[in-house]
Amino acid sequence: MSGPRSKAARAAGLAGLVRLVHPFPSLLDGAVTAGVALVAGGTAGDALRLGAAMAAIQFSIGTLNDLVDAERDAGPRPAKPIPAGLVARRVAWLVFGVTLALGLLLALPSGLATVAVALAGAGVGYAYDLWLKGTPWSWVGFAAGLPLLPVFAWVGATGELPPEVALFAGLAAVAGAALALANALADLDRDSAAATHSVAVALGRGRTGWLVVLLQAVVVAGALGSMAVLGSGGAGAWWLPALGGVLVVAGGVALSIRPARRVELGWEIQGVGLGLLAVGWAGAAVASGAI
Repeated sequence: MSGPRSKAARAAGLAGLVRLVHPFPSLLDGAVTAGVALVAGGTAGDALRLGAAMAAIQFSIGTLNDLVDAERDAGPRPAKPIPAGLVARRVAWLVFGVTLALGLLLALPSGLATVAVALAGAGVGYAYDLWLKGTPWSWVGFAAGLPLLPVFAWVGATGELPPEVALFAGLAAVAGAALALANALADLDRDSAAATHSVAVALGRGRTGWLVVLLQAVVVAGALGSMAVLGSGGAGAWWLPALGGVLVVAGGVALSIRPARRVELGWEIQGVGLGLLAVGWAGAAVASGAI
């Protein structure tokens, strides 16, 4: 019979597997993908499948991140699941391979173009894990990867990529850079102590914070301005999630630029707000007949 200790060990191992795949950003990306795919005209089943595909690919990116950082994260009291002994490296590699394969298989029914976008997104994420993370160029990974999310959702749901979605993707690139800077701000103290030359360390807290404010202001102005220009017919209801997203983004920015205990929540809250803004923009563009 298994005793309380073995049950506790299994529970700790399961919790380690959950943490290994970085569930919050991965599931958020999946949810936004599903929302955009549904708004674009995909069926509920297709939207759910595409959202699951995106989440699985993000799981693989998060897993590789922890594999690459395992030695650096080791210490007297390691917090990450691999150096803490909660997940063996061979198990983590298995999770990496399975989640990547699952993501691509779920994308395949939407066609090879959708699979190609999925592979591009995975490649950007792996480049971030292997080379860009912890460098002054870490923002490039976010700026290149985030625009592929609406492209993946739209192509996967409709098989097409309307020109207007290019504007959507351009704003997503700016938003990705802002999220990267906010993420670097959350790690600024740790990176400074470890002599990691991240973008926030290179720029300093003040300039990094102001860049986050500026870039998110560009995203908000571009999204709301284009919603107004593209047309308002039938789009009125979609202003609610868009404006709600703007308020959430503002709250996340406020947390990021204040050196407080919960500064690490800043970029996560901004991500939620940007997801709401993205769905509102897409819904308004479709409802008004602009796309």
